[in-house]
Amino acid sequence: MQRNRLELVGYLAAKPALRRLASGTPVANVRLGVSYRYQAGDCKPQQHTNWHSLSFYGDLSRVAMTFEKGDNIFVEGSIEQRQFTPKGDGAPRTVHEVVVRNCHLIAAPRSATTKGAAASASAPEEPVVLDLPRGEIDHEDWPVG
Repeated sequence: MQRNRLELVGYLAAKPALRRLASGTPVANVRLGVSYRYQAGDCKPQQHTNWHSLSFYGDLSRVAMTFEKGDNIFVEGSIEQRQFTPKGDGAPRTVHEVVVRNCHLIAAPRSATTKGAAASASAPEEPVVLDLPRGEIDHEDWPVG
């Protein structure tokens, strides 16, 4: 049996960028940083971050646009390879990206939770409610935010 499935938990490098394909399908793209820690040979703790390109197609692009820079998110998807030729130089390029099938927000960035501390202390922020069609979402409780 073969399987192309990936689960990642990490922090967004920026707010997702939205574009449309020639067919009109919306696509949101963003980079996700996933860090891990280890001890080097000299027993000093080290940290390394891997960066992954994420693509959210269709209705998931609307969800992705609610994310902000620094959000801690969970994504499930598959690794895809695509080739394209940039308009400038004409040399073909190959890109590996994670095509997201399911995602949810784990935590907003600290700066977003601390901004307007006086205002948020008096009135809690309303959760984002998305009107997505049923049946196209894999997880009943998704999106969580």
